[in-house]
Parts: sequence; C-alpha cells; structure tokens
Amino acid sequence: MTETPSPDRRHFVQLWLLAVAALMVVTVIVGGATRLTESGLSIVEWKPVTGVVPPLSQDAWQAEFAKYKEIPQYRELNRGMSLDAFKTIYWWEWSHRMLARLVGAVFLLPFLIFIWRGWIETRLQVRLWVIFASGGVLGAVGWWMVSSGLAGRVSVSPYRLGFHLTLACAIYAAILWTALRLSIAGSTDASWRLRATAIGLVAGTILQIYLGALVAGLDAGLTYNTWPLIDGAFIPSAERLWFETPAWRNLFENTLTVQFNHRMLAYLLWIAALLHTADASRQPRGRAYAGALALAAAMTLQAGVGIVTVVHQAPIGLALLHQAMAIVVLSIAVVHAVRITPQRTRSAAMPRERMASDTPVSRSSA
Repeated sequence: MTETPSPDRRHFVQLWLLAVAALMVVTVIVGGATRLTESGLSIVEWKPVTGVVPPLSQDAWQAEFAKYKEIPQYRELNRGMSLDAFKTIYWWEWSHRMLARLVGAVFLLPFLIFIWRGWIETRLQVRLWVIFASGGVLGAVGWWMVSSGLAGRVSVSPYRLGFHLTLACAIYAAILWTALRLSIAGSTDASWRLRATAIGLVAGTILQIYLGALVAGLDAGLTYNTWPLIDGAFIPSAERLWFETPAWRNLFENTLTVQFNHRMLAYLLWIAALLHTADASRQPRGRAYAGALALAAAMTLQAGVGIVTVVHQAPIGLALLHQAMAIVVLSIAVVHAVRITPQRTRSAAMPRERMASDTPVSRSSA
C-alpha cells in the first residue's frame, strides 16, 4: 500500500496539477480564438504523432493548402484565399493541437514519476488516471468535432463543439478541485445548504458554458444582438421559440431558443450567486462569505461582458474575453466550493492491521 506522502511531496504534486490546469486554460482560450478566426478546419487530417511537425517547405505548405481547398469551407467561404492567409488560420489550429498534446505530456510524464517514487497515494492515483483517460477522450472528441465540418458543412457541428468545450471545462474543474484538495481541508462550519449551493453553482456554470458553446456554434450572437430584449421582447413568443419539430431540436438548433436559454440561465445563476452570498454572510466564519462575494462579483462582471459582446455583435476581442471570463468564474466557483466542503475523513479507511498495532501501544503506555 502506498503511504501518505509528506507535506512537501504533496506540495510538489499540487504545483504540478496547478500547472496542468493553467495549461488547460491557455488551451481553451487558444481554442476559442481558433473558432473565432474560423481556423479549426484548416488541418483536415488527424495525425497525433506526425502532426506535431508543421509544413517546413513551400511544397509542403502547398500540399496542405490543396487539402484545405477540397472541403466546403474553402469552396463556399474562402474561395480565392491566398497561401499567406491560409498559413494564418493553419497556425491557429496547429497551436491549439500542440497545446492539447503538451497538456497530455505535462500530465502523464510527471504523473508516472510521482507514482514510481511513491508520492501519490492509491486513491488519488485512481482519480488521476480517470482524469487522464478523460483527456484522451477529449482529444478524440476534438477530432470528431473537426471531422463534422469536412463534408457537407462549412463549420463544425454545434453539438460537437458544445460537447468538446464542456468536457474540457469539466476536466479542468476536476484537476483544479483535486489540486486544491491537497492543501485545503474545507470548512466544517458551513451549512449543508451553503455547500450544496456552492456545488450547484459549479455545475450551473459548466452548463452555462455548454449553452454558450451552442450560441457560438450557431452564431446566435450575430443574429440577436439587442439587450435586454431579444427578438423584440424579454420573453419571445412560443411560436418563435418552439417552431422546430421535434420540439427538443429547438434547444440545440433554434438560434433564438439557444440564445434565450443562455440569457435566462445567466440571470438565474446571477440571482443564485447573490442569494448564496447573502446566505454566506450569516455563517460564523468569513472565508465562506469572501468566496461567495468573489463569485457573485465575477458573475456580475461576466454578465456585463456578455451584454457588451452581444450588443457589439461579438467582435473577436470581446467574444474571447467573454470566454476567458467564463473560465475565471468557473475557477472561483471551484475554489469557493472546495473551501467550504470538508473532505471525507480517512479514519474509516484506515487499514485494520494498523488499528490493531496501535492498540497494544496505547495499552502499554497506559
């Protein structure tokens, strides 16, 4: 059985996990820029190993460009694009894929070293292997997403885009939670209601990120760019919100419904964060209130950025800031939830032989 690592070793493991989480943030932001610049379809093949090497000669660049010319996006949107313009979108997508590979390497190699040296206890190893496997799935989902735009479409499927971004954010949240747990035990004074609400805000933020990805995939911010009204009303007519058949398709493919849902969940999360802050102010300690207040402030700022982004028809800079702020909100929500949610005690998991060996010692000392 792997022994519990010393505090110094746990600190090194924590720093490693925080570095992985930071790399994931950079990868998500670069992925957002890749989508906003419509660069995601510039590399039409998935080569996990050989794809690390970009074109190194003029002939190699021409060959990659020729492959791009075969897909609908070039024929319908970018016909006549110059080679230099193609290189720009190619570098965005290549950078995103390289960062994803780097995240995997920075996770796996130190992980194996830490296991070999006995710095990670068994239960934590299992959790980290699950996270690493999820990262592998994320890579496959990324190619699944790109492949949806190579035939019959000029962009990737909003369904797959939403799944890809949401899975990335969920993995990031899991890594951050795990890293923080190595040094934060969590408060035992916070009420069950406060803890449940904090975890609910984490889940709600991830759901909101998914809805935001659907909005981005459908370019809904370009179609409905007024606030506080949308389509001329605060709540559009049912005929406009539910005209697709079957009805469930409106939740994913109706541009108006998707953006309406994104706005309504934003209002709900903001109100919930304010009520959560008011509830935390009545707790005996200040750390719960400080975290709740920080989360409410971040959500308020994010709402403001979202409104400005919509009104200005989602320019790249504002749209990218809006996505980055979503990661900030998620990070604060996770930190807050960890700080007020106590860890499960390990006494119940203590090996029987260790408990038995402790008994004679206590008797003899008595």
